Amino acid sequence: MNAESFGLKCPALVFLHHFGGSSGTWDGVIARLGASFEAIAFDLPGFGAEAAARGPFTVHAYADFVAARVRSLGLHSYMLIGHSMGGKIALALAARRPTKLDALILLAPSPPTPEPIEEAMRSALIAGWGQYNAASQILGRITAAPLPLELRERAIADMMACGKCAWDAWLEEGSRENISASLGRIEVPVTILSGDRDDALPTALIEREVAGRLARVRLLRVDGAGHLLPLEAPDAVVAAIRQVAGEASQLRSTAKHDRRPEFRNSATR
Repeated sequence: MNAESFGLKCPALVFLHHFGGSSGTWDGVIARLGASFEAIAFDLPGFGAEAAARGPFTVHAYADFVAARVRSLGLHSYMLIGHSMGGKIALALAARRPTKLDALILLAPSPPTPEPIEEAMRSALIAGWGQYNAASQILGRITAAPLPLELRERAIADMMACGKCAWDAWLEEGSRENISASLGRIEVPVTILSGDRDDALPTALIEREVAGRLARVRLLRVDGAGHLLPLEAPDAVVAAIRQVAGEASQLRSTAKHDRRPEFRNSATR
């Protein structure tokens, strides 16, 4: 189901990238969506073209940044699509109950509780900032299979371009922030995608720490995918966006915002 099927106005799509990524992470997804959607992807402070931005780089500061950007766009309605770090930021913003937010789609989201990164790994990630070999090793750990060369080099370049302050801040602070107490305020439906070969944030963790804390949620497993779902499984991401956008458009058109979709803490393959 998608919004075009009903002849309805699609909500705009606002994309939030992962830690070490950039707005370009979403290029393949946006290209597959075509012209039916207004798609907005921007670099978060400290990443991509915003690598030189000054902090703070906390989850709530990022949520402030996204909220300001969304207000400046004057959107009629929108959905947030957040990947990994972007997923945690999307949760923080949704907990503020923005009036024009219709739905969340979270891809392998960083949990609202402290992310379980082993201290040795955290130290290695901090020490590896800006190094090609370190970025290549990270990419190998978080993908289920090697990416095509062009995507691989783009992903490595994005990691190497990150500002050091933002890189360190996420690893030392943002990933450790606990925003779980606010999740009960989220009213919009949430769809979560998790790769069944994601060793960075396994599906069991996502189910327990994210889905288990939300009232209106469905969890979809993506077969054969690791952590970088926008690059590894763009077709699955696009299918989920089209379905959720159709549902959101239908609900908004009938002005029945209190209607609950027929999913609740469910997991499917």
